[in-house]
Amino acid sequence: MKVLQFICSTGFYGAERWILALSKHLPEETQSELVVTLEPGTEDLELVRHFKEIGPTHQLPMKSRFDLSVVKRLAELIKKNNIDILHTHGYKSDIIGVLAAKKAGITCVVTPHGFENADDIKLRLFIWAGCQAMRYADHVAPLSQQLMGDARRFKVKEENLTYIQNGVDLSEVEAVRLTKQKKPADAIKTIGFVGQMISRKNIIDILDTFDALYAKRQDITLLLLGDGEDRPKLEAYAQTLKSQDAISYLGFRQDRLQLLRDFDLFVMTSTLEGIPRCLMEACAMAIPVSAYDIPGIDQLITHNETGLLAKLHDKKQILADWEALLDDTVQAKTLADNARRYVETHYSAQRMANEYTTLFTRLLNERKHG
Repeated sequence: MKVLQFICSTGFYGAERWILALSKHLPEETQSELVVTLEPGTEDLELVRHFKEIGPTHQLPMKSRFDLSVVKRLAELIKKNNIDILHTHGYKSDIIGVLAAKKAGITCVVTPHGFENADDIKLRLFIWAGCQAMRYADHVAPLSQQLMGDARRFKVKEENLTYIQNGVDLSEVEAVRLTKQKKPADAIKTIGFVGQMISRKNIIDILDTFDALYAKRQDITLLLLGDGEDRPKLEAYAQTLKSQDAISYLGFRQDRLQLLRDFDLFVMTSTLEGIPRCLMEACAMAIPVSAYDIPGIDQLITHNETGLLAKLHDKKQILADWEALLDDTVQAKTLADNARRYVETHYSAQRMANEYTTLFTRLLNERKHG
């Protein structure tokens, strides 16, 4: 069985790492290949470099951000390489992928990784079109119950839906976790975030909360890992804060897990999520977590059991939670250890890959027998 993973990638975010985790854990008899579109500024994708250790990679240059000629070229690539299943990731990939799979006469599986609550009208229309494309895929496999609900809202038929819970490559995280060194009692405490810098991540609340906490104590620093369209304005906003010298934007880092390992607190203030891979990694790394209580995050964090949750936009409570987790090391360690055990039990990449293999096999058998 040959499965072609298709993504219109613009960086190395959760979806890209998810594709690597899935492909790495598929059984030997399942060949996973990768195809990406190449747009201006995305010619040297980190995902491609990593995937070459797993299987064949293919690249489809695009003349513009939405070059429909790529549909024909993708269909030709599918036929030439005897692909059995096209697996798409992301709005643009879903639109192009569904059309190309139908043109090539193969099965198309869509995995939504999350939906954007964008303000820009053009982006909202594009997201709407991507969501409509899901209805015409052979199957949709969301990563969370919230995403299952979203797929139903977009009128995906129930018989074309399968919930496969998200997973993370825990072996990679565990290897780094075991290298953690104990910090001196008087060391600066690191508050950190990992993820895309886009509107739904609501990083402005992290900056505001950090600034409020810094006004009370200066034994803290804020590290922000990742990139995205909102980064320039977030950096500009940070320059207006009194805590600006304690805030660092690190962008993409090869030593991402090593930096995550040394966080004293992992924070998220997203307004919309699937099940965030970065949050799963923080839990698997046994880093205490403070976040807003929204669907998706609540699949990983239970208040006072595996972390601390506050109501959406309740920055006063978030601030109190940060202080509690930074100062009460016993509570912080208990919650973090609980989160690590929970993720190891429920969110392994191997379990996820096994479930996808079962789905792929069933869909191929159904197509074979009409």
